[in-house]
Amino acid sequence: MDFKLKRNNKLHVTSLTILKLSVFFVFLGRAYQHLFWDAPFRAFFWDEQLLKVFVESILKITWDDYVTSVSVDNLIQGLTFFFGAVYAVAAIIALIFRYNNRAHKVILLIGSMGLFILAYLLMKEQFYRFSQFFEYSLQFSIPVLLVYYKRSFVKKYLDLILKILIAVVFVAHALYAIGYYPVSGHFLDMTISITGFSEEVAKTFLLIAGVLDILVAILIFFPRVVKYVLIYAMVWGLLTSFARIVSGFYFDFFWESIHSSLYQVIYRLPHGLIPLMVLFRMKEKTTAM
Repeated sequence: MDFKLKRNNKLHVTSLTILKLSVFFVFLGRAYQHLFWDAPFRAFFWDEQLLKVFVESILKITWDDYVTSVSVDNLIQGLTFFFGAVYAVAAIIALIFRYNNRAHKVILLIGSMGLFILAYLLMKEQFYRFSQFFEYSLQFSIPVLLVYYKRSFVKKYLDLILKILIAVVFVAHALYAIGYYPVSGHFLDMTISITGFSEEVAKTFLLIAGVLDILVAILIFFPRVVKYVLIYAMVWGLLTSFARIVSGFYFDFFWESIHSSLYQVIYRLPHGLIPLMVLFRMKEKTTAM
């Protein structure tokens, strides 16, 4: 019994560690993006239909002067840096998180809200294609789950919540792969670059991958096959994360290649780590029986 209890506790610690690492990677990747590259704040601040009346009536300047203003550009860059700093702090907090520390909780929740806004802006940039928003649902949700990990509701339904988030992410990817939305040229180029397929074969490959993504989203709720589905989701989630850096890698521009795409790998790592966490939690429950 002592051995069983120790093993169960070890599995519990491992699954919680994976959650903390997942939150860390999300915030680290987004901090990297915001501090060294860019964020889609212009999708809001340069929305003529939304802001033109305000700009011309309240600020008393023409729209053309507004979008070319150095002050506005500095505001956007400052906002980008601010959120990058918030995400960097949140990444550190994720690793040292203490449930009795109110400041830790507040920082993670602020970071989560920032990720939620970022997902909305990315969707807005893509003409309000909802799958673009839901593709990031796991990323902005897991900091909240870490904060409330010890709450009775989360304890009771955590596995179900995580499975739903995994399913939503896989369906969001699938909608592009199967052609419900126009197949992303970036996805297509990435597939061709990694596999060497022709354009037509690459499209077929993406279609098959999209169908498998939908099957994952369905079968993840079937107990008899969930273990195998989670293993596939873990492997595929990690492969698609690292594909970002592999597809754009050039030996002649070694560091530039890594720098330009590494952040995309980092914030996507939870797409493979969270299925692994659910696997450990399943093993934990089996050991406890």
